[in-house]
Amino acid sequence: MKDASDLAAELLIHLARLAQSSGNHRLTPAQWTALRYFARANRLSRTPSAFSAFHATTRGTASQTVKSLESMGLLRRRRNEGDGRSTLFDLTEEGEAALADDPLQALSQRIAALPEADRGGFLGTMKTLVGDLARQQAAPEFGTCGDCAHFETVQGGVYCHCAAATLMAGELDALCIEFRPRSGAGAVN
Repeated sequence: MKDASDLAAELLIHLARLAQSSGNHRLTPAQWTALRYFARANRLSRTPSAFSAFHATTRGTASQTVKSLESMGLLRRRRNEGDGRSTLFDLTEEGEAALADDPLQALSQRIAALPEADRGGFLGTMKTLVGDLARQQAAPEFGTCGDCAHFETVQGGVYCHCAAATLMAGELDALCIEFRPRSGAGAVN
């Protein structure tokens, strides 16, 4: 007989599939994940290899997904000025517009409608589960600056010790492949 944790895991997978299957079917679930990722990733993490790590897939599969979004006009490629060997991707205006029809919005709205305490507990639980599973599988953890061990508030702004760079205000809530959780903090905000 299955226990409550097995049921919770099955319901979580079912919930994700339901959320991915609603709304606009123009994009596949992998393409939606990529579009969301590039919309939320910081300037250092907008590469196909970082997306590959985030999506827990091969680099080849991730590259094909990114290329398909680029060919649809939803992503734009640009040279990485900090590292000439890599390419960065940004959303185009069409990509930004596509996110207005993101099927995940239905789930986000239901989560937002939860009582604040439930919402906070749910987010904390999800961060813990994502972080624990990523560590168990030796996969990168993703999160945002506020929970990151590399983050420091300094006079005049915020600083990332990993990137050795001052961060802009808009980057504080962005996903980062270099994320390392502070003690007691979880991944993915």
